[in-house]
Amino acid sequence: MKMQPSSPKSLCDALRDAGDLPGRVLMDADSQISFSDLASGSALYGRGDELRDRSVLLATKDQFTAALALIELDGVARRIVLCPPDLPLEHFPYVMDTAEADAVVSDGATPRTGKVRPVYFSPCTRKIHLRNGDHGERNKTEWILLTSGTTGAPKLVAHTLESLAGAIRTNVEPSESIIWSTFYDIRRYGGLQIFLRAILTGTSLILSSAQESTGDFLVRAAARGVTHISGTPSHWRRALMSPSARLITPRYVRLSGEIADQGVLNHLRSAYPHARISHAFASTEAGVAFEVNDETAGFDANVIENTPDVEMKIVDQTLRIRSARTASRYLGESAPVLKDAEGFVDTADIVQLRNGRYFFAGRRDGMINVGGLKIYPEEIEEVINRHPEVQMALVRTKQNPITGALVVADVVLKSGQGSALRDLSAIQQDILLLCREALSSHKVPAAVHFVSQLAVAESGKVMRRSA
Repeated sequence: MKMQPSSPKSLCDALRDAGDLPGRVLMDADSQISFSDLASGSALYGRGDELRDRSVLLATKDQFTAALALIELDGVARRIVLCPPDLPLEHFPYVMDTAEADAVVSDGATPRTGKVRPVYFSPCTRKIHLRNGDHGERNKTEWILLTSGTTGAPKLVAHTLESLAGAIRTNVEPSESIIWSTFYDIRRYGGLQIFLRAILTGTSLILSSAQESTGDFLVRAAARGVTHISGTPSHWRRALMSPSARLITPRYVRLSGEIADQGVLNHLRSAYPHARISHAFASTEAGVAFEVNDETAGFDANVIENTPDVEMKIVDQTLRIRSARTASRYLGESAPVLKDAEGFVDTADIVQLRNGRYFFAGRRDGMINVGGLKIYPEEIEEVINRHPEVQMALVRTKQNPITGALVVADVVLKSGQGSALRDLSAIQQDILLLCREALSSHKVPAAVHFVSQLAVAESGKVMRRSA
């Protein structure tokens, strides 16, 4: 078995250099293909070389087809723009124009292309065809990821394969005993990390499908013997509400994308007593910074100074990161500056030091102002999630004519809890008491509402709103 190269020129080169990988497959609910076939096949009807040196917008309905196209286009296209499945149609012209896209790869209806310019349209399929062969030198393809902001046009973030794969150990022997899966979509940073990990280390990968429920996905992952699985804390809270969560027996559970509070870490430890549970800090702009493996919320203060290949500092309580894993820039004439003069990315994540450990308080732009006092909703959610009968919580604002806003909490209880009205009242009082003991008075929710579920965006993050 060949060793993976430490710095592959392209994904296709990585598959070829790995040699024959029997048993290693890419699969979703409807299709399965071996990595060996991926190395020599074409999802673009054998015409991928016609996209050489182009800026290609990848807009497919499902992530399995996107995965096949990514393998074929990397090293051929000058630029690949990964469109997430929830990109509003009205934003396609802006994305096309900003990325200077002159080609579109799609498995369905072609999106509107924006400004008038010659655009090459290439169909893509989930079935592999013979490739006509590779012609010309490999490009150093630029990968463009879109931020998952909830309002306004997305930012376009520029990466390379090297920056995206910077945290992945590629010089290891492929292991057929590892089967990766993820709740993420691979067209977002978190899912793309798992996709690249599978490709570059020669392990199988089980993709989710948009048409299936969380429970059905877990059933399928269990049937395939998933060993390593990742998602946001919101992904995991929702998954743990399903009886199917008990069907998988992972060896490794990974969280990223949101604050991993002690409540969700404890729930995962209870559900998967033999798994290694870790939470990583990563973002589309800053890349992967570090991983925490002690099953405790936050991270040890030593991480700031002693993380290999990554430089970090705290400025005005905000985490700043500099490394070869960070994106290079935002695209666009009027795009904001991504890095400061020293090359650090401002993550906008607020951290607070307590007893030698940093804890994430929330996002700088997610702060709530109540009567002139600053509140980070994640800080309150972390306290509520400690309650043994709480599955997940969302803190939001409600407009108030006196203070401007009040803090309210929407809470999902664990299955079977609070079946009687008096039980709900008791749990509500317990939650408020917990908040009063742990938080300043202005941070205690004015009301606690019990709901059956919370909305989770395509990005895997809980959707925040105000009323």
